[in-house]
Amino acid sequence: MILVRRSLLAVLCACAAAVSLGGPAQAAYPERPIRFILSHPPGGSADVIARLMQPKLEKILGQPVIIENRAGAGGVIAMDALSKAKPDGYTIGLGASGGLATAVALGETVPYDPVKAFAPVACVSGQPFMLAVPGASPLKTINDVIEAEKRGNSKLTIGHGGAIMHLTAALFNYATGLKIPLVTYKGTGPVVTDLLGAHVPLGIIDIPSAEAALASGKVRALAISSSGRFEGLPDVPTFQEAGLKDFEAVGFLGVVAPAGVPAAELATLNKAFATVLRDPEVLARFKSFGSRPMMTDPKEFGDYIASEIRKWTAVVDAANLRQKSQ
Repeated sequence: MILVRRSLLAVLCACAAAVSLGGPAQAAYPERPIRFILSHPPGGSADVIARLMQPKLEKILGQPVIIENRAGAGGVIAMDALSKAKPDGYTIGLGASGGLATAVALGETVPYDPVKAFAPVACVSGQPFMLAVPGASPLKTINDVIEAEKRGNSKLTIGHGGAIMHLTAALFNYATGLKIPLVTYKGTGPVVTDLLGAHVPLGIIDIPSAEAALASGKVRALAISSSGRFEGLPDVPTFQEAGLKDFEAVGFLGVVAPAGVPAAELATLNKAFATVLRDPEVLARFKSFGSRPMMTDPKEFGDYIASEIRKWTAVVDAANLRQKSQ
């Protein structure tokens, strides 16, 4: 009987100790697989980057990271699904400029507020664009383009692959005060093809699509849209260096979670992605896609999304690109 009483007393003491320490210790996050929604189809550069990061994230977090491609509507489908997920840190998404910024700026119908619906985790990468000309073009600089258009007989047009490159071309007109007609192509590849054949005088293109054409000299880059020169094209000036103050246009990829995810879980995820983005294999692959790491903390990424919406809204309004209500 004495033994029973002592055993009961030991149990009660253990319970009391647990209560005094704030209750039973909770399992460290994460304790089960993480669902990773992508706003891009399989095989594209964003999908390849995500799958490159996947095993490295799994090793760091100690749990499977399950990729789910939900492409369509410029990234809006994936981001809408993410916004409705439980905010427990076990569903995250890789979004891009379209679904997180430019769709709103263009006035498209988006079933979420990209600032309020998500908890930013980290910006992952940014891909700049180039203003390019055929190799034999007499236009050598941004100033040459401006002067040719101002003379009024240049017949210039700017070809682009749509989406963020369309807005980059519009930003160029906005920043220079020009009204060069914009020509939309079905992707960047056809723009490069027409630059090679001198069928279009100017093009806004990405680096991977034009790598061979640039190397051969058959296409020439006049300026790059990042804030600093790109490592792979050290001789190409930025638009800012060419005299267009504050000109920056980057197609970004970033990780977000549903709004309401606890700060501790966001910090764990941010740290994991920061570690992955220091991996030499990841850095080399980013470079091959014409991208560069843009690692941020959650607050910095949230501020960046908001600033991108403001910037592109101003460009869209100035260029009268806003979608008309149905």
